[in-house]
Amino acid sequence: MLRGELVPRNKIDFDTVRKIALALSDVEESTAYGASAFKVGGKLLACTPANKSAEPDSLMVRIDFAQRAELLAAAPDVYYLTDHYVNYPSVLVRLSRIHADALRDLMGMAWRFVTAKTPGKKRAK
Repeated sequence: MLRGELVPRNKIDFDTVRKIALALSDVEESTAYGASAFKVGGKLLACTPANKSAEPDSLMVRIDFAQRAELLAAAPDVYYLTDHYVNYPSVLVRLSRIHADALRDLMGMAWRFVTAKTPGKKRAK
């Protein structure tokens, strides 16, 4: 192989995202803000970014802020943010740059984040 030659690989597209998302427990295809989305228990898991600040062929995935910081530091060519998404527990993913295994792992992280039990409020006596 010549140096700099691209290695062919399977292109990740929304159909790939769909297959991975729907393989997760209780995930349904839906819409959010007029865009294609996946939800679990009515909660947004991932969607095509509706905000115009996102790059074409991106995916918005809900994860916690600490995990997002790790992803952005580890692979800024794959994961990114725009000002619109900074205050939301989410990350934007360039589908053309992510490997299927990494996407599967990311969707699993998102599923755990979205389905995690949040501590209930304590009642005043």
